Amino acid sequence: MIRTISIIISIFIVGYTFGQAPKYSNEFLSIGVGARSLSMSNSTISSVSDVTSAYWNPAGLTRLSNDMELGVMHSEYFAGLAKFDYGAIAFKLNDSSALGLSIIRFGVDDIPNTLELIDNDGNIRYDRIKSFSVSDYAALFSYAKVSKIKGLRYAGNLKIIRRVAGDFASAWGFGLDVGIQYDINKWKIGFTGRDITSTFNAWSYNTSELEDVFILTGNEIPENSIEITLPKLLGGIARHFDISKKFTLLTELGFDATFDGKRNVLIKSNPISVDPHFGFELGFKSLIYLRAGIGNMQQIPDYNGKQDFTFQPNIGIGLQIKRLSIDYAMTDIGNQSIALYSHVFSLKYAINKKV
Repeated sequence: MIRTISIIISIFIVGYTFGQAPKYSNEFLSIGVGARSLSMSNSTISSVSDVTSAYWNPAGLTRLSNDMELGVMHSEYFAGLAKFDYGAIAFKLNDSSALGLSIIRFGVDDIPNTLELIDNDGNIRYDRIKSFSVSDYAALFSYAKVSKIKGLRYAGNLKIIRRVAGDFASAWGFGLDVGIQYDINKWKIGFTGRDITSTFNAWSYNTSELEDVFILTGNEIPENSIEITLPKLLGGIARHFDISKKFTLLTELGFDATFDGKRNVLIKSNPISVDPHFGFELGFKSLIYLRAGIGNMQQIPDYNGKQDFTFQPNIGIGLQIKRLSIDYAMTDIGNQSIALYSHVFSLKYAINKKV
């Protein structure tokens, strides 16, 4: 019972805000999609050009190499407790514009609800245990367009967010993203502005079953409220190299800039903090790709009060088999002594019109 109540209270604390902007809001949308980008430490803002562009930088949709692309990904966190699922479709409208639709779900399922474990006579009734899910959903509707300015592309996302915590709490949210990419010879520059107008989640709570618990535990009963996600700027600069007829190399240096106060990142200040990251992709005959990246650089205090520098290394591999792309990424949480890894697989399939 204590575990269930703790989970519920944690959910309320995350969503409980009225006219305030917490540092971490809608963070499930910061996890990332596509094993290619994850293996490069999210360093694909300026170079992304496939179906995952809708998430990273929607301007990249105009560079689809196929008429239509489908993408899916599944990953698990915390020993399989939390599951992250992603599916998307993108297609060209013509040579200068494209559309995309992406669906994201991050959830913890089968959480025991033991609030009715004990009946009115004081008997333990395991048959009264129910289960519920805590799930976050997002739908991204993307439109991308090639500018009349040579090398420039621009795009936008309309985001619809749905967050559900069993029958206890739920929220609807709406937001906008914008993105641009600009090519200069073999250099690529890109920026994505997420939640540019701020994203608002309207929370509603059903606390009828929990009022006694909240009073006994000294917690405030949450009220219907608005949670605000402040804008974030993602950027990157990439360079393509033709090493030989068989080998190519793509490198990208990127950054995530937040404007909600000091965060524990490499460059931190108030109100702006910047988290840099770097990734590269070595290609062989457009068939096999080796990828790696470094990100999430932080200073973490140890038991002696000293600051330890940590970072998150990522590696991956990609295989292109005609219209099918199979990508794999192995990511570390950033603590070299613990070395906990997550394995991520994603698939892409291309469809072209018959001529």
